[in-house]
Amino acid sequence: MTHSSSPRIGIAGITGRLGSLCAQEAGPLLAGGLSRHADPARNIVTDASTLAQSCDVIIDVSHASLVPHHARAFAEAGCAWVLGTTGLDKTAQAAVNDASKTIAVLQAANFSPALTMLLALARELGAALPDYDAEIAETHHRQKVDAPSGTALAIGRAVAAGRNVPFDQVARMDQNGKRPDGAIGFASLRGGQVVGEHDLHFYAADEDITLSHRALDRRVFARGALKAAHWLAHHRDAGLYGMEDALRKHTD
Repeated sequence: MTHSSSPRIGIAGITGRLGSLCAQEAGPLLAGGLSRHADPARNIVTDASTLAQSCDVIIDVSHASLVPHHARAFAEAGCAWVLGTTGLDKTAQAAVNDASKTIAVLQAANFSPALTMLLALARELGAALPDYDAEIAETHHRQKVDAPSGTALAIGRAVAAGRNVPFDQVARMDQNGKRPDGAIGFASLRGGQVVGEHDLHFYAADEDITLSHRALDRRVFARGALKAAHWLAHHRDAGLYGMEDALRKHTD
């Protein structure tokens, strides 16, 4: 897939908090948006296929329930897909995987460049410190509905991948009772308007180490999403990519 240096960018979930910021960051490259309510003056439509036909790449920050439909619509239109929606069930994830056989898909729980690097470090520490207790604490604004956050789960999956263990077998969401060996624990706080805070702790009997990330401005996610969209829109073959791919230097 090859597009001009100025790809036409669409935003699914354009009226949401992050979608609005992505639209602002896209500027003149914004081709339109997808929402529950149409707004012809702003090129906002309600049909995913209609938006996809006018875009080279779509940034999707909508709702998990819409992902299977978006997967089909974007694949049929041949439109690249930057997916930031979290909370996908197995059916939705299978739809993403199927779409990636036809189009380029970049899926990320978090578009922050620094958080992306934290995930890489989480894998390394998970491998290097297999006997340390891994605990993940996250704090978000009071309106956030899912807990743990998609980013916290991504951090936990990175630790599990570093340890070469199935995440579902070691994830500990309920903190009651004695801590099992090898568990990866999660704790969530909700309050105020906290943009996003994540701390990954590795505890041993005689030392501990913590990786921390603080998002100070939600625009960091919008700018990261635009970086991913530009990367994906140029010379990317069909496949499933991550934010690390967008940040890594490539030669075509």
